[in-house]
Amino acid sequence: MFTGLVEAKGRVERATPGGDEVTLELATDLDPGPVGSSLAIDGTCLTVVKKADGRVAAVVGPETLRKTTLGALKVGDEVNLERPLKMGDRLGGHLLLGHVDGVGVIERRAEIGPAAQIWITAPPEVMRYVILKGSVAVDGISLTINQATETAFEVTLVPHTRQATTLDRKPPGARVNLEADVIGKYVERLLAARAAGLPGGGGVTLALLKEHGFAD
Repeated sequence: MFTGLVEAKGRVERATPGGDEVTLELATDLDPGPVGSSLAIDGTCLTVVKKADGRVAAVVGPETLRKTTLGALKVGDEVNLERPLKMGDRLGGHLLLGHVDGVGVIERRAEIGPAAQIWITAPPEVMRYVILKGSVAVDGISLTINQATETAFEVTLVPHTRQATTLDRKPPGARVNLEADVIGKYVERLLAARAAGLPGGGGVTLALLKEHGFAD
């Protein structure tokens, strides 16, 4: 579980194909924890397979190569890094799983004083969960949705986000990883189950509470 608050940037030093996988080797000052730990790379949850001073490696599997932008990374590219939450940590962004829902494309951008406004075209599997003032993860960055159409949404990068992440340097036409708010997915699933009359689709009702001894 992640929050979308990027801790550090990494630089791709090597991308080694191997069968249907790619091993990414990054240079970074961030300690990812022991080998076997999870690490979000541009919003994609991967497992650390090797580490050394200032170096970390993770394997990108075939499904991740299909669903994210990681397969297009080249030597010298920068990525956003975040370690998973610890129990008791503050939740400063919003809850993220590191499971990318789709790839978006930066449509246009504008300078708004010290901030930057970015419009991103997104696939239907992301747009269905987009709500005004809701949250979305872009390359692992928790951002607030300010405006939206049927096919795109707008977010604003404040000066800190511009400096601390890679998104500010991506031009129109660049592809980005998107993860929709997981709460919206659960709400959709529960409502669909209720509409279909499936078990567990009734939500929390008085009858359910009485059945389990929580109400008289």
